[in-house]
Amino acid sequence: QVQLVESGGGLVQAGGSLRLSCAASGRTFSNYAMGWFRQAPGKEREFVAAINWNGVGTNYADSVKGRFTISRDNAKNMVYLQMNSLKPDETAVYYCASRNSPKIVQYRDEYPYWGQGTQVTVSS
Repeated sequence: QVQLVESGGGLVQAGGSLRLSCAASGRTFSNYAMGWFRQAPGKEREFVAAINWNGVGTNYADSVKGRFTISRDNAKNMVYLQMNSLKPDETAVYYCASRNSPKIVQYRDEYPYWGQGTQVTVSS
């Protein structure tokens, strides 16, 4: 059974940084693309970033390009999201997700496996 467990969320001031982590288990982690999504209160869950199976390919939402970095460590079954210059409107629950393919996509419905989420709150 695939399990994804996020950690690293918290309260940060605007302009600050956080690093989210996602621990994966239950199957061969290195075979599959991974993604990060976020959901603010009253809004749809939206794509943030994704990384392909070997970490060479990445993709970002336009709103986070240049500030967020996704990475993975296949030896540790971990994926990370480094978030810099955070803004108050990025307050949300951040979710780690896994595909059944090595390739990156932005579409939420292409990710069948999800973690429970970690809260990120950015104060102004």
